[in-house]
Amino acid sequence: MLVLSRKRNQQIIIGDGIVITIVDIRNDKVRVGIDAPEHVPVHRQEVYDAIQRNNQAAAEQLEE
Repeated sequence: MLVLSRKRNQQIIIGDGIVITIVDIRNDKVRVGIDAPEHVPVHRQEVYDAIQRNNQAAAEQLEE
């Protein structure tokens, strides 16, 4: 894992099309803006996990 220190309004570039901007820092929370191409899905971890669970459940129903 790459760990970087950034200040407000500084950016991190991933590949050729993803830009992560530190929007705000308050106490123990960091607000992050993500600019990515439309074909690149961007989710919070809990949303991604829910999608994976739903996909797994749907796949299991098809197998029955």
